[in-house]
Amino acid sequence: MERLLENARALAAEYGMFPAGTRVLCAVSGGADSMCLLHWLSGQKELSLVAAHFNHQLRENESDRDEAFVRDFCARHNIPLTVGRGDVRSFAQREKLSIEEAARTLRYTFLFRAAEEEGCSRIATAHNAGDNAETVLLHLLRGSGLNGLTGIAPRLHNIVRPLLTSSRKEIEDYLAVYHIPHIEDSTNADDAYTRNRVRHQLIPLLEEMNPGFVRRLSDAIPRLRADNDCLNAMARQLFRQAKRRGEDLVIPVAPLCHSPLPVASRAVRLLLAEAAEGNWDCSAAHIEAVLALCKSNDPSARYSLPRQLTVLREYGQLVFTHAPDPGPLEEFIPVQGENPIPGTAWAMVLGAPPWPGLAVRSRKVGDAITLPGRPRKSVKELFINEKVPRRLRERIPLAADGDGVLALADFGANTSHPRSNLVRFILREKEEIDHGK
Repeated sequence: MERLLENARALAAEYGMFPAGTRVLCAVSGGADSMCLLHWLSGQKELSLVAAHFNHQLRENESDRDEAFVRDFCARHNIPLTVGRGDVRSFAQREKLSIEEAARTLRYTFLFRAAEEEGCSRIATAHNAGDNAETVLLHLLRGSGLNGLTGIAPRLHNIVRPLLTSSRKEIEDYLAVYHIPHIEDSTNADDAYTRNRVRHQLIPLLEEMNPGFVRRLSDAIPRLRADNDCLNAMARQLFRQAKRRGEDLVIPVAPLCHSPLPVASRAVRLLLAEAAEGNWDCSAAHIEAVLALCKSNDPSARYSLPRQLTVLREYGQLVFTHAPDPGPLEEFIPVQGENPIPGTAWAMVLGAPPWPGLAVRSRKVGDAITLPGRPRKSVKELFINEKVPRRLRERIPLAADGDGVLALADFGANTSHPRSNLVRFILREKEEIDHGK
């Protein structure tokens, strides 16, 4: 029991769980862990306490029995209580979730709402060292990386777990010393649930093979979390090199290529979440595909992702965009004077009345141009040499007639065309023309 008290106090202090004057909402199921937590919190004089119980309505009379037990205990000990209910089965069917996922979603929705209504700045849950070991093993069985092996966080925003380094035996000893009643959830014995099989079969086997396994794993988790936090901090530094270009998110390729894989992969996860405008739990395959773009020899490679997101390699940059590829410009015959070009920031200024064959359009096969001081090149070759992204090439206007190209926006006049002095392109809007260099 003394070890539990010491562990709980140390963990609470390390993570700043309960500043003086904190009002805490304690999640109470009626089971051993939550009754231990409720009793321990009720003895912390520097905070005020509200209990919260959620009836999942999964076990017919047993669910109501649990609620009645918690109500009676709180009433006898003058602990304020708020109770919620939810039809977990119906919610799971409607949202196509497992029973466990549906129960967790409804329970935490209730807890967050109750904390707000009760003016609580902390929500305390009774996860213990065994729960943490089970979580790590489940993630390991699913092939999780380091992030999954850090287990349950002692503190996540306003959720705190002061019993996370305490064992189930220590919790049971505490209940026995203080004569705290509790009730057992019958589903905890049902090995149809994977977590229960890990709890009842795998962990006892590991403890038999290596006595003290759960304690040593509990001790190792903070070291794994520290390693993971360090890598995440490095990834955030890399992520900060990304900039917005309109609605697109753009980052140089080189830093991603030159960073260690654990850092680069975490940065890509942050980039995908930012581009998707939410905390998108993308798959390892998505991250690997984006990193492959960084190393691709094709400067115009691309990868399509869910959520209508496309990642483009544009020479020295990666571009995360939801925009479809722009099509070619609509060809038109200019008039003398300034001619705004729809869908672009450009205008073409014509210094004489238009002549037969003159048009403003996108490039076509066979277009070529001689720029001042340069040899004659095809427009295609010029775009490649100047690293103009492939998707933007159809949006750069040029003026041409029967004798060829007169001028190309952003590049200049064709010195080999006799009438090139009559045509020029100007930017109507002050914006940088970024070719992804």
